[in-house]
Amino acid sequence: MGPKGRVRVFAYSQPCDMRKSFNTLSGLVSSMGHDVASGDVFAFVSRNKKRAKVLWYDGNGLCLLAKRLDEGRFAALWGGAASGVELSMSELSLLVEGCTLVGRVPLSPPRVDTERAGRVSATDFR
Repeated sequence: MGPKGRVRVFAYSQPCDMRKSFNTLSGLVSSMGHDVASGDVFAFVSRNKKRAKVLWYDGNGLCLLAKRLDEGRFAALWGGAASGVELSMSELSLLVEGCTLVGRVPLSPPRVDTERAGRVSATDFR
């Protein structure tokens, strides 16, 4: 269960009202300049940082994961670009687990641009 394959993850860059559900969160995704049906994953954190929601489209409908922490707080990924803060899937997992380092220090290596990196061929090993 959860997003499959290679997806991009964006965290909403402002505190979010956790009473919002599928449609209003989709509207926030549109205000970020993204399409909710693109297959990307979108994370939202409440003002008090005790609740978070993750929204994604799985190909035939919207999925919404909600979590409330009993202790501690979620990382606040606020103040970033209007298009949201981009995370890796590993960073999203850490965010949902309550790790406070997400968004403060780089936790993942930079994404490799496969177009510029080129491909390895058999002739490279002769």
